[in-house]
Amino acid sequence: MSPLIGICRHRLSVDGQGVTTLVGFHGCPLRCKYCLNPQCLSADGVWQTLSADEILQQLQADDLYFRATGGGVCFGGGEPLLHSAVIKELCRRMPDEWAVTIETSLNVPLQHVEAVAPFVCQWIIDIKDMNPDIYQRYTSRQNDLVRQNLQWLAAQTSPVGGGQERAAVLIRLPLIPGYNTPDDVAASRRELQALGFTHFDEFQYQKK
Repeated sequence: MSPLIGICRHRLSVDGQGVTTLVGFHGCPLRCKYCLNPQCLSADGVWQTLSADEILQQLQADDLYFRATGGGVCFGGGEPLLHSAVIKELCRRMPDEWAVTIETSLNVPLQHVEAVAPFVCQWIIDIKDMNPDIYQRYTSRQNDLVRQNLQWLAAQTSPVGGGQERAAVLIRLPLIPGYNTPDDVAASRRELQALGFTHFDEFQYQKK
């Protein structure tokens, strides 16, 4: 059984191509100062607790949309990779035509990434900032696991998204008021480019 913060259907062009359904898992290893989904950290933030069968049943309602548009399922949260065993089970049972996207901070042990990687079409990675001091001030966690996982993905995936046999990677590079600067964002980008990543989404967080 998996605790969820929600299942959001009929999303368009926000979680990969085509029509997608976002499955949001409860729980996260980070404590970000501008958390967009604080319910994922709250004990009363669980929307429903569902089995893999129940999640798959809800996803199958949009099979026609997924097949017609090249869309599929995006696993987010919270941190979906904390539930890698459930995601792996779901992916094994999904139709091959459904695209799978993972929206993650990558701050999890590598075995969680390895477990789901064979099924993933696209990774959307919010790295916050590559500078360890900035990262820890903003998330209250270290980014050693993030770095390790990025290095593994760089060796396993197609950062540009050019080949169907390898997953695409989109890395989010936020400007976080009070925590990093445009120079810090540029430094993170250079470090990630040195690993081979080329697909970035730069934007600014809004203060609450």
